[in-house]
Amino acid sequence: MDTNLTKLHEMTDSQIPAVTRTVGSRPVGGDDARVATLTQTYPFAQAEVWNAITTQDRISRWLGPVSGDFKLGGRYQIEGNASGEVLECAEPNTLHVTWEYGGDISWVTATLRGDENETTLEVEHVAHVGVEDWKMFGPSAVGIGWDMMFLGLALHLGSGDSLNPEESAAWSVSADGIRFMSRSNDAWRDANIAAGESEADATAAAKRCLDAYTGVEAGPDA
Repeated sequence: MDTNLTKLHEMTDSQIPAVTRTVGSRPVGGDDARVATLTQTYPFAQAEVWNAITTQDRISRWLGPVSGDFKLGGRYQIEGNASGEVLECAEPNTLHVTWEYGGDISWVTATLRGDENETTLEVEHVAHVGVEDWKMFGPSAVGIGWDMMFLGLALHLGSGDSLNPEESAAWSVSADGIRFMSRSNDAWRDANIAAGESEADATAAAKRCLDAYTGVEAGPDA
């Protein structure tokens, strides 16, 4: 097995408990918005983590090919993923961007706190989500994707390595990849319940979301 894939498989179980996840809401532009937040602490200097999330070459090594300019007012495009505008870029503490995907616009803020020894990265994804859409899929709709991005970042920071698209695709359909998505989904379900959603509704939404991620066709009663 490729060395990078081996490392990714080894991290499949350890990464999930390394991340703290919360779900909340706040008004944005006069309308209520949902907030999914992930937090992880890395044993690396703040400058190193900042460089990894704001430098085009390094983003391409853990997230995917990216073009554009990560400076105030600049625009970016992640190949096959989101594009957006840089609304704030305050080195080495805050990166705030729009997240434009599938015709929808949401907002992502990365906040770093640390020193020369360790850094805590907090990412907030804020989106206007209709009640029916939220009931259908819950926070896992964005949360699983962010967990996979955090996994890629952890691999990159820990080794300097990167995954090519073929490696990422192979892992995502492997038993470890599916288990990772399932455990991420469970964690977001629990965060949704902690935020006040009923256990029944949170569990049903999580199942529908995981089925969508793993390609399971919904039955007539889903």
